[in-house]
Amino acid sequence: MELKKGYTTGTCAAIAVMASIRMIFEQKFIKKESIITPKGVKIETEILEPEFNHRYASCAVKKYSGDDPDVTNGILLFATVKLTNNNSISLDGGTGIGRVTKPGLWQNIGEAAINKVPRQMILENTMKLFDEYGYEGGADIVISAPEGEEIAKKTFNPRLGIKGGISILGTSGIVEPMSEKAIIDTIKIELNVKKANEGDYVMVAPGNYGIDFIKEKFNVDLNKAVKCSNYIGETLDFSYNAGFKGILLIGHIGKFIKLAGGIMNTHSKYADSRMEIFAANTAKVCNDITLIRNLLDCITTDDAVKLLKEAGICDKVMKKIIERASFYINNRVNNEIETGILMFSNVYGILGASNNVVGMLNLFK
Repeated sequence: MELKKGYTTGTCAAIAVMASIRMIFEQKFIKKESIITPKGVKIETEILEPEFNHRYASCAVKKYSGDDPDVTNGILLFATVKLTNNNSISLDGGTGIGRVTKPGLWQNIGEAAINKVPRQMILENTMKLFDEYGYEGGADIVISAPEGEEIAKKTFNPRLGIKGGISILGTSGIVEPMSEKAIIDTIKIELNVKKANEGDYVMVAPGNYGIDFIKEKFNVDLNKAVKCSNYIGETLDFSYNAGFKGILLIGHIGKFIKLAGGIMNTHSKYADSRMEIFAANTAKVCNDITLIRNLLDCITTDDAVKLLKEAGICDKVMKKIIERASFYINNRVNNEIETGILMFSNVYGILGASNNVVGMLNLFK
């Protein structure tokens, strides 16, 4: 049975904004509104709790996550639009939308946690409708989620320094349903097909992130890799059982650093510990307690790498991290097949690799 797709909080917010704008200019209640998502999919949904006057409107859209187990499913995303006499359009978060309190995220400190793509969706559709109705003034737009502050406690927002509510997210506008069993079964099938048709060595990557970087650097196309998502442990098990002689793992430091802690499912709901792993391995090569404490306060892995580079010890720390990750990977396959691992950052490039990576990469060119 095909799983149902949903739509993101960003799509909900954008639709609510569009309906609010229409109510102002048409001076009537809007029952349904639609949008074309960045993925090219048309979403039409019911408009709830509408109200308006000549220069103000507000309404809500109910979040629908399809068959994806999303904590925001069913909550209401509200948009209010107030026309102004200037020519600018402002976008902010209200009740239940988180505020950024630490550096390292896309938004600046103090800004509402409305990510880049949803922000673009809202502003682009706002300007499109203003053109449609011949309006040349400005507007203040506020997105809110009355249940957002409580819902956010079930997310990693507090750890990321986003306080007071949820984030408005989405890159495609669509929520792709994620069945854990279906993904794991697909990985197993793909590995068996690779073994039967492409030889004794397999390349594995969590997803598409960094494909262009790896292709440019090594002339290796990660599209040919088996996508393991967060299920690195299961992928290693399947590779071992399928009879591969070697497996090369290539991934972003944000996920792969967890391997150095023996974490074989890299989804944040199971474990994080990225900064703890950075700090522990830094303690192996230096005694700078201030640096170690600062690492523990980092939000992103790129932030941590920046601190290590500024301290001049990034290569030493990454060598330790690669060693620990290799230890756990080899243990998972009973030390009976060859394993290689490469960690990279789109900001800082290659950060660490096991000694056999270049040789293994040549197998896939």
